[in-house]
Amino acid sequence: METRVLHEIAPLGENDFMYVADRHKKEFDYPIHCHDVMELNFVSGAAGARRIVGDSSEVIGDLDLVLITSSNLEHVWEQHECKSNDIHEITVQFYIPFEDEKQPFRTNPYTSIYKMMQRAKHGLAFPMEASLSVYHLLKELSRDHESFHSVQRFFEVLYELAKYNDARELATSSFAKVEVSSESRRVLKVKDYINTHYKDEIRLDDLAQLVGMTPTAFSRFFRLRTGKALSEYIVDVRLGNAARRLVNTTDSVSEICYTCGFNTLSNFNRLFRKRKGCNPTEFREKYQKTKIII
Repeated sequence: METRVLHEIAPLGENDFMYVADRHKKEFDYPIHCHDVMELNFVSGAAGARRIVGDSSEVIGDLDLVLITSSNLEHVWEQHECKSNDIHEITVQFYIPFEDEKQPFRTNPYTSIYKMMQRAKHGLAFPMEASLSVYHLLKELSRDHESFHSVQRFFEVLYELAKYNDARELATSSFAKVEVSSESRRVLKVKDYINTHYKDEIRLDDLAQLVGMTPTAFSRFFRLRTGKALSEYIVDVRLGNAARRLVNTTDSVSEICYTCGFNTLSNFNRLFRKRKGCNPTEFREKYQKTKIII
């Protein structure tokens, strides 16, 4: 099975900062894709549409706002069960070299934006309150013909969005190929170990010993620092790698199951459906049906 991806060429010239498209339409008809630039996408009036970002698949409500800063993260909004005849979509494609330590985006005034951009490598979905707070600014972007003011206004959008700590990361790190990071060296050491050994049996005692803690104390510590139980994090890493292999290889579902650390096919299918909303075969078919080569 060949990997087929629509790699969109963004309409940005060498000296351009961003492109804004503000449009009303009756349906979503663009295939799943990725692109070299970053994207902030606002959608209203499309309840029932399905949003796919990496290995995340969700049915959206009346308002949806997502920031994507990874160049290789596939994404699409599909019609699914949306019945609206007036879908409003505002898309901002832009490029900010926030990884470059010599750029001003790494300085203190931009700290909150920088942290948000890092998280958005997974795709970042904002709560309804955030969508409402920046809607008027996004509307003005498409109407402002003064490039300097447009850029300033867009940074105001990013600054406002960076205040929402409850924005949700969408794709898993293992699917999006995002390096794990943590303020705790102990947690980072454990995450690195899990990312390397996810195919193998991972025992709580071994991880606790790795960071010099008792198993009970380490379990509490990991949940406190990450917001997830250790077992839940391990499953997420394994499922993310499995989803990536479903998209990029021709390996059978059972082969992917066992090489990604799952003991039984039934357990793999159950967990996959619970986390992804479909079984592994349906997940693979959904991607293959919506990808093309250019």
